[in-house]
Amino acid sequence: MAQETNKKVTAEGEDNQKVMPFGKQNYIIVLIGLALIVLGFILMIGGGSDDPDVFNEKMFDFQHITLAPILVLAGFVVEIVAIFWKRK
Repeated sequence: MAQETNKKVTAEGEDNQKVMPFGKQNYIIVLIGLALIVLGFILMIGGGSDDPDVFNEKMFDFQHITLAPILVLAGFVVEIVAIFWKRK
């Protein structure tokens, strides 16, 4: 018994199959990239002072100046990879 496929054949005999541009892996990679971006912005929060007359050195620590921007940039790179990822 022949298996039916989702292909539609036109009058000229060409295959007209609807193919989704992104697969499940692409969406998983997009979610990972989005999580990295959100985590980076969350890590940028804080370090300020409640009193405007008092300077707080915490705003210049490793988390705010180095780690958070690296995570945001890594998230954008992961998003680009998710767009170009091809299914096998």
